[in-house]
Amino acid sequence: MAGQAAGRWHVLAAGFAANAAFSAAISGLPAAAVLLRSQYVLSTGDLGIAFSAVGLGIALSELPWGMVTDRAGDRSVLLAGLGLTAAVLLWMAAFVSPSAAHLPSLAHLVTCMALLGLAGGSLNGSSGRAVMAWFSEAERGLAMGIRQTALPVGGAVGALAVPAAARACGFAPVFAGLALCCLMAAVYCWHCVRPAAAASIPLAQRPGESAPRIPFDRRVWRIALGIGALCVGQIAVLNFMAVFLHDLARLGVVATSAWMATYQVAAAALRIGSGAWTDRRRNRPAFLRTCSAVSGAVFVILAGLSALLAARPASTLAMHAGVACLVLAGTVASGWHGVAFTELATSAGPARVGTALGLGNTLAFGAYFLTPLAVPLALAMAGWPAAWLLVALCAAAAMRLFPGPAARAGAPAASRSARA
Repeated sequence: MAGQAAGRWHVLAAGFAANAAFSAAISGLPAAAVLLRSQYVLSTGDLGIAFSAVGLGIALSELPWGMVTDRAGDRSVLLAGLGLTAAVLLWMAAFVSPSAAHLPSLAHLVTCMALLGLAGGSLNGSSGRAVMAWFSEAERGLAMGIRQTALPVGGAVGALAVPAAARACGFAPVFAGLALCCLMAAVYCWHCVRPAAAASIPLAQRPGESAPRIPFDRRVWRIALGIGALCVGQIAVLNFMAVFLHDLARLGVVATSAWMATYQVAAAALRIGSGAWTDRRRNRPAFLRTCSAVSGAVFVILAGLSALLAARPASTLAMHAGVACLVLAGTVASGWHGVAFTELATSAGPARVGTALGLGNTLAFGAYFLTPLAVPLALAMAGWPAAWLLVALCAAAAMRLFPGPAARAGAPAASRSARA
């Protein structure tokens, strides 16, 4: 029993490592955008195409990878995904790195970035399925919340390391180093993640249930759509916080970086805390609806403060209130992931955890792809108030989409677990 108890935490650590290694790549490269633009001789628009290709690749691959996970098992897909991700990065190190003798084409760079997303799209669903298999109902929210912090943690490490390494050594060593991180994570997953049949919650098919399929029942679709809608606020803050703080709050680079770091740390803490709290209260659906309502309300307040700042740019009080409101909005809009994906997987039932997580991540990364296109349109039409009101409407939609506890399906099968 003690070995099994320790084993589940090793499984969680392996899933964390896999997602952090991938996040270091997809978040570290945008942090080196200025170097990418100069060394690859790209325009800002070309950079946008290259970065959006990653999100598109993830959105397209999450659901197929999830279905494969339910058939082949989480361990196999984790190893395959990390291996393929490392292979793409090694190819980029060898053939898509600029040098005095070679300038890669935009098409080659965009293709590799899309392949990076297609390969890495395997890691969310497979690691989530492993966590759901090994942790009991009373611990899943906390475990999934911890796993979800791998994305901001890995992203922070990549954002610090990649630009510095690219400036000192060039992009070939950067891509090779990121590939090495993925291979090290693969070795750790190979060592720690055992087949689900050996876990505390065997993910066998329920009696009479066929192989993983789509469509799901209405509840699963509502949770997945709610995830996509609530992600809009997170992505809007992540992509445009620095622009807002510079243009409207008139903050410098150091202050902007400090506030962005504050928001990321607060969001990571909320992901873990909300998971533990909802495990004790068994109130995940209510938490998600409340989080959506609070997020929408804060974005409405932020829209009002933005209008005030636009009308009275010299108002110090409005500036401080706007910054605080933006940090709060980003924290609330980013701190619910572990709870939402736990509820999604539980509602789908044991045989379709990977497929359900793939569906949720498809819609989440669909928002990742579309939000950077929608927010500038709103800005062009009516400025920051319109942009934040658009985000608030998406949060309101999420509140209506997340179902209540009375509609819960598949909970009995999903909640059976052996206590460590």
